[in-house]
Amino acid sequence: MDATNLSYWEQASFFTSDILIVGSGIVGLNAAITIKKKQPNIIVTVLERGFLPSGASTKNAGFACFGSISELVEQEKICGTDALHQLIGKRWKGLQKLRSMVGDNKLDLQINGGFELFKPQDFALSEECVSKIGHFNRLIKDITHHQSAFEIAKSQINFFGFDGIDSLIKNNLEAQLDSGKMIKALINIASSLGVTVLNSCLVNQFEQEDKTLLVTTSQGCFRTKKLLFCTNAFASLLIPDLKLKPGRGQVLITKPIENLKLKGTFHYDKGYYYFRNVGNRVLLGGGRNLDFFTEETHQFGETPLVQNTLLHLLKEVILPDTAFEIEQKWSGIMAFGPELSPIIKEITPNVFCAVRCNGMGIAIGSQTGEEAGEMVLRSF
Repeated sequence: MDATNLSYWEQASFFTSDILIVGSGIVGLNAAITIKKKQPNIIVTVLERGFLPSGASTKNAGFACFGSISELVEQEKICGTDALHQLIGKRWKGLQKLRSMVGDNKLDLQINGGFELFKPQDFALSEECVSKIGHFNRLIKDITHHQSAFEIAKSQINFFGFDGIDSLIKNNLEAQLDSGKMIKALINIASSLGVTVLNSCLVNQFEQEDKTLLVTTSQGCFRTKKLLFCTNAFASLLIPDLKLKPGRGQVLITKPIENLKLKGTFHYDKGYYYFRNVGNRVLLGGGRNLDFFTEETHQFGETPLVQNTLLHLLKEVILPDTAFEIEQKWSGIMAFGPELSPIIKEITPNVFCAVRCNGMGIAIGSQTGEEAGEMVLRSF
């Protein structure tokens, strides 16, 4: 669109709103849906910089998880037991909210369980995690209403065909979904409520002008009463004081593999590596811990270090006796910070953000979006 050739009708119908949301991922769409359900007459517009959501919502691995044992061990050390309990509660509540809103069929949600792998050299970590199984089962019992979410699953190592793995812990409640179908369904729900979603519209700056906010974009200038940033890591490009850093996740997927035994979601090395089956394909991602500095970027792309490590993991550990071919590679940009909870706050008068999902966007995105939408509504 030529921003200098806008008609009166286009300006009047598309460029003025009550609430402008930046980012059409899981958080932004849930915020928009929450607002329109509570206040149907409010005009809500969502701007998306890409042709499709640009960050991680449709570029992730599709893990409907709330944390592997080793991740929870590390997180408990950071925030303490009570705060971790609250955080897991939000993740679980977010997953249930997503399922109830969209429906398991439209999400292509499958509860096949999640598994955490440990090599012999990970003995100390494995022993610590095994010793914590009872603790975490008790901690989340009132959240999930299940007695034994986590259990030892060493007997399944041979069934999956892993090599060099001597310990396996299963999360019976972990699921997998189709990220593309998830966002497509959320867009449809938002549109049915009257939300306008505009793609390929990059926000360059914003400023207060009289009683409204003027938002300058690649497609022209928008006016709004309230502005909500739901761009996760990319929010720091316009709001540099936010306590978050980007983290790139590189992902690859194989061509179909005959008689693939893998079924479920899998974590390795404290969650820095993750893989799953997508039908009869294997999706594998991670490795940003190999070079945090390089992967702390807003740029999409691949590096030989990470790609070679992922291929080695596939060949030597995951599919040691199976021929495979890589069909596709991509990357997504997540946001991480010193605190595990997302940032949901008013930055300046009438300007808000809901960002920093810490790699748990699918789990916490719906709940974060709902809280953000309610926050903006309270400001009217």
